[in-house]
Amino acid sequence: MNPNLDRLQPYPFQKLNKLFEQITPNQDFLPVNLHIGEPKHATPALIHQALADNLAGLAHYPTTLGAGPLRGSIAAWLMRRYRLPAINPETEVIPVNGSREALFSFAQAVIDSSLSQAAVICPNPFYQIYEGAALLAGATPYFLNTLPENGFALDYAELPDDIWSRAQLVYVCSPGNPTGRVISMDEWRQLFALSDRHGFIIAADECYSEIYFDETAPPLGALEAAHHLGRSGFPRLVAFSSLSKRSNVPGMRSGFVAGDAAVLKKFLLYRTYHGSAMNPAVQAASKAAWDDESHVVENRRCYQKKFAAVTELLQGVLRISMPDAAFYLWIKTPISDVEFTRLLYRDYNVTVLPGSYLARYSNGINPGENFVRVALVAPLEECVEAAGRIKMLMSCL
Repeated sequence: MNPNLDRLQPYPFQKLNKLFEQITPNQDFLPVNLHIGEPKHATPALIHQALADNLAGLAHYPTTLGAGPLRGSIAAWLMRRYRLPAINPETEVIPVNGSREALFSFAQAVIDSSLSQAAVICPNPFYQIYEGAALLAGATPYFLNTLPENGFALDYAELPDDIWSRAQLVYVCSPGNPTGRVISMDEWRQLFALSDRHGFIIAADECYSEIYFDETAPPLGALEAAHHLGRSGFPRLVAFSSLSKRSNVPGMRSGFVAGDAAVLKKFLLYRTYHGSAMNPAVQAASKAAWDDESHVVENRRCYQKKFAAVTELLQGVLRISMPDAAFYLWIKTPISDVEFTRLLYRDYNVTVLPGSYLARYSNGINPGENFVRVALVAPLEECVEAAGRIKMLMSCL
């Protein structure tokens, strides 16, 4: 067996199940689950219909590159969303089976483990796929702590030059999981300069890009930043996006990668062997989703209502603030995040995720400690109910 499998840590939800093993939650309360970032809003009817109308596609093998109409829709969406002058759907876009699959497999294609001490750099806290992808590609992950004292920004100076010089891949997530922070233009400028200096590839995870709170100010994207900074062809930059959160179809497993054509050509070669072509019916439904924005606007409206209600209830009780985007609240806890999570589940039947489960010790600290991640994915009434129970717990601490 691959010895690197032994380097993998349990997934956060496995740790949570272990924490709750001997606990019976208070049955006076119905359960409210806010620990998993799984969208709960209804899947739009237009996606259901497109999927049903194209089931005949199951009789054919799909190509790894995906159908031209889908790639064309994705390219057109990228140009609309990020005000880009042109995206070539033949060379700069590949449909993928959800961003998770692509974020993992990308490292396997990028990392040259024959080079001494290959490094992959990740934010901390982070999506655990980044770490697993690095380890199974034979690289060592290094972490950039995102801390409240600097607004959860990435501090590139935290890592010394000898690590940057060994970096082959850098994962970034904007809007961030779990903080919801959007990377600024200046941060992109610094990261691009580091990439130019050291030659590493940037994987920009943007699966939360369409959950934001001001219709006039969508979050800055990686390709948008590169274009603004005059980086023609998006050198060493690939963006990853998904329909799961945008269109409430986590079970459809549909997204895309876009960016540097030379990098994507090699990634496509890898994927041809990987066997990861998208179901033809799913491709048709994905095209319908990328072509429509009305359901996305309505989706954001639902999240806006939940955030407004929950933050109003919790202000003055906890140190809480609105994220830039995404559907998480990253809440500072007055006691250990693990103990807070345990008590909230035991006494009030509300499930959240300890922040320390989403992070690793780096530079002597675990930056997720004494935070919990609350995913406002449940219906409005359940989110409000959960906020009320959190207030009840706080009154007992």
